[in-house]
Amino acid sequence: MSLSLIEEGAKKSSVLWISLAGRDRLAWHVWHDGAIYVVTGGEEQSLPGLADASRVRVTLRSKDNGAELVSFEAGVEVVDQSALSETEAGAVAALAKDRLNAVDAEGLTARWAAGSSIVRLTPAVAV
Repeated sequence: MSLSLIEEGAKKSSVLWISLAGRDRLAWHVWHDGAIYVVTGGEEQSLPGLADASRVRVTLRSKDNGAELVSFEAGVEVVDQSALSETEAGAVAALAKDRLNAVDAEGLTARWAAGSSIVRLTPAVAV
């Protein structure tokens, strides 16, 4: 499996499945600069245990027929929202742009910083 296959699958679908505590959980995400970013907690999607995990299994499925495109292990890292790097700031902006039905689009990133975690999932692939 290659990073380009993961990237293609992640860009084509706005949702993925993350295996947490033996259960696959659906999550919306964005692909940014070689990694997948998700928001969890607070008023956002509940992905219990994700922020405490060191690795998870991620599955990307076809938008057309739901068939599995690729499944892979990913390293988990919580993004420090108080000190975003340029890449992380771009990822947060992409997440905010892709967040559907946000009731407070203007204050969305501030709300995330106050009560949610932004998590980077970095695919573990051989180069």
